[in-house]
Amino acid sequence: MPMTPRERWLALLNGQKPDRIPTDYWATDEVTRRLQKELGCADRHELFDKLHIDGLDTLGLSPNKIYYANRPDADMWGIAFRTVNYGSGTYSEVASHPLAEMTTVEQIHAHRWPDPDDYDWDAFRRKAKKLSGRRAVRCGSYEPFLLYCRMRGMEQAMMDLLAEPEIAEAILTHLFDYHYRVNERAFDIARGKVDLTYVAEDLGSQHGLLMGLEQIRRFLLPNQKKMADLARSHGIHIFYHTDGAARDVIPDLIRVTGIEILNPIQWRCPGMEREGLVRDFADQVVFHGAVDNQQTLPFGSVADVRNEVLDNLRIFAPARWICAPCHNLQPVSPTENIVAMYETIWEHGRL
Repeated sequence: MPMTPRERWLALLNGQKPDRIPTDYWATDEVTRRLQKELGCADRHELFDKLHIDGLDTLGLSPNKIYYANRPDADMWGIAFRTVNYGSGTYSEVASHPLAEMTTVEQIHAHRWPDPDDYDWDAFRRKAKKLSGRRAVRCGSYEPFLLYCRMRGMEQAMMDLLAEPEIAEAILTHLFDYHYRVNERAFDIARGKVDLTYVAEDLGSQHGLLMGLEQIRRFLLPNQKKMADLARSHGIHIFYHTDGAARDVIPDLIRVTGIEILNPIQWRCPGMEREGLVRDFADQVVFHGAVDNQQTLPFGSVADVRNEVLDNLRIFAPARWICAPCHNLQPVSPTENIVAMYETIWEHGRL
């Protein structure tokens, strides 16, 4: 009897053999709407069923109040955004950084930090009760330095790690405390229904780490471990996302944070070659992604996509792998290439 999508994910995570290679889906809203229209699907669920995608159900939260009445374009952190059209897609980009001009720890503490009580927890309970159990469920997130950069500005955020460590620690402590309390409450309410949580930080560029290992170990890993330990105490697995050439930090992510799924495997980046990752880490993590989203999917042919999926099947044969694009599918990727990815793994991915 075929496994359900949830059973496939959990089999991999528990070191067992699923009936076939699980698949996942990451895409911009524009791509999802296009696929639904072109493939005749009424919603995301129909799209997943049509393409045999084992994608997750996400149990999310929404604030039940407006934080900044004088800034309708600002989110709960005080970050304002603007919509930018790049021709091939429309993206939301940061327009202002609420902590950019602050120079003291006292100013950081005085900022209007969000409160977990501001969420609509009753609505969250209702969502949790409606989960079908057919798909694995992801709940909770923790990606503090991305948020730090949005609040402070990327250049200043990077400088803080070296020149203003007290400010860096103050901001990161506020971000950790908030997310820990939110995730703890969410995990308690949805106890027994959540399979994975999202812990992340974009640590790699196209060529190497974005910051030194010393800074990663001081400012990021200790709180990542605490957040992962919280999830583990509720029987929840750790899905970890880092873009780029992150090879040098993977041993720390496994040893300290205790990651279980590594995403997205940008194998064209130095050190992220699939064969080397399988050789060094196949017995420690599940690999997620690895279908190139910068060249193959947007600019390759259908044959190129099929060949890459088949290459992945061969390379990851000794490992545990979830087939998915390397990060969000962009509008520039043709529908036929996206369909080819999922059709190829459906045709050849039985174990």
